[in-house]
Amino acid sequence: MTGSASAIQGQSLTKIYGSGNAEVTGMEDVTFSLSIGEVVALLGPSGSGKSTLLTIMGLINAPTSGKLLIGEALVTDGPVAKVNLRVYRRKFIGYVLQKTNLIPFLTAVENVQLALEINDIPCRAARNRAMELLESLDVVHRSGNLPYMLSGGEQQRVAIARALANKPMLVLADEPTAALDSVRGRQVMELFRTVAREYGATVMVATHDHRSLDIFDRILEMEDGRLVSQKQANKDSPIGQD
Repeated sequence: MTGSASAIQGQSLTKIYGSGNAEVTGMEDVTFSLSIGEVVALLGPSGSGKSTLLTIMGLINAPTSGKLLIGEALVTDGPVAKVNLRVYRRKFIGYVLQKTNLIPFLTAVENVQLALEINDIPCRAARNRAMELLESLDVVHRSGNLPYMLSGGEQQRVAIARALANKPMLVLADEPTAALDSVRGRQVMELFRTVAREYGATVMVATHDHRSLDIFDRILEMEDGRLVSQKQANKDSPIGQD
C-alpha cells in the first residue's frame, strides 16, 4: 500500500538551458507530489522533458526556478541549494539507468558492495548487505560473476540492488527496459513494484514501454516540457496536479 505522506514534491519547476538567442526551455512550470511507497510511470516522447525532470529530482541539475522538497525539507529553491546536495543524493536517492554502468572488473556483489563502502559502511557489513539484496532480487547465484557474464535482465537486477544499497527514499529509473525483450522488461518493471512495497521506497520510472503500465499506481505524462496529465493507472480521467 502507498502512503499518504509525500516523499518528494516539485513546485512550479522550470529549467532553461543557455541564454539569449540560444535559450532553450527544457521544462516549464512542472508541479507534482509523489507519496511514500508509490510507483509512478513518467511517459512522453523524446524531448518532452522526462530526463530533465529526473535529473532535477535526482539533484544532478538545479532548476532555473521553482522549488524541490524531499520529505518536508526544502532542497532547492530555484538554482540555490538549501542542503548539501551530495549528501542528499547518497542518502535519499538511488538510480537505475538504461545502461547499467556496472564496473566491468568488479563482480556483481562487489558492484553493490562498493556503493555501500563509499558511504563508509565497513567491508563485512557492506558485503552482507550486498548479498542480502542480490538474494532478494533472485540473482545471488550470480554474485561472483563479472557483468559481461550476466544477461541483460541479470545486469539490471544487480543495478537495482546497487540503487537500493543505501536504503534510499526515492528510486529513479530512466528507460531501464529499453534494451530488454518484453518478458524481461516486464520482470524488471515488476521488480520496481516489489521495491516500493517491500523497501518502502518511492519509485519513478521514465519509459516508452506502454506494455507494463498496469504495474504502476499512477501515470504522469509530459509533452513539450510540461506535465500535461496525471492519472491513476488504468483510469481515463486525469487528476489535478498537487
